[in-house]
Amino acid sequence: MSYEWSPLVPGDPDEIARRVAAVLEEAWQRLADKQRAVLTQFADNPKTPHTVATLEEFKQAIRVFQRHVDQEARQFVQRQLPHLYAAGAQSAAEVLDVTFTWTTFHRDALQSLAADSYADFLRRSQEAERMANQFYRAAREAARREVPLLAAGNMTAKQAAKNLAARLAGEHNLTHVIYRNGARVPVRAWAEAATLAKSAVAYNAGTLNRTAEAGVRHVEVFDGFDCGWLTHTDLDKANGTVRSVEDAAGAPISHPRCRRSFGPRPDLTSA
Repeated sequence: MSYEWSPLVPGDPDEIARRVAAVLEEAWQRLADKQRAVLTQFADNPKTPHTVATLEEFKQAIRVFQRHVDQEARQFVQRQLPHLYAAGAQSAAEVLDVTFTWTTFHRDALQSLAADSYADFLRRSQEAERMANQFYRAAREAARREVPLLAAGNMTAKQAAKNLAARLAGEHNLTHVIYRNGARVPVRAWAEAATLAKSAVAYNAGTLNRTAEAGVRHVEVFDGFDCGWLTHTDLDKANGTVRSVEDAAGAPISHPRCRRSFGPRPDLTSA
């Protein structure tokens, strides 16, 4: 496989998150640049064959963005997730004075985690791709239906073309991904948040699974002082509490940039 960026090397979750975010932001910026080229072409001279060519370059930029999302997601789940899962499991093993090996139990757990993480990356990128494809379809339709009619009214063809470009720009702004709930999120922000969240979940899954494998039923929670259990604002605060392994597995983090971790408590038989 050829890489525009070097292959991902397992390491610190913050560094990995910055790398993934940078790769996807660059691909998205390339897409935004191609959109500006399309809008400039519409404003200057939309009736030339170059308009169609510029639109196809934008379409190709969408494919490049999709390829980068897929490539980074695959590298992340194949390289970083096993590294973090093993780190979490080894941390628990040291506390429990046991060893960690990749048994079938842990390999199956990692496979499930990787599949979920990969699917989540693709889901997050779909809204960005939907916006880009909407612009492509709108611009292509304008080139087919509206451009031939420019200057049919009372204004000059030049002014009509500029108005068409301005309308397309206003209706299809690619500076942020705008989700259906109205949230405006830069690509870098969601890429970092997704990567950090999956990193924390992988590490904690390793910790909790090795703890359960050793027959220990409870863990102590380490978290931000004000972080809630199920959500950041949950009145049930997490830090310093003791939870069952099952409850902890159901709430490995409470928000995308959560720093929650767990420590085995073999000394406890009940909370």
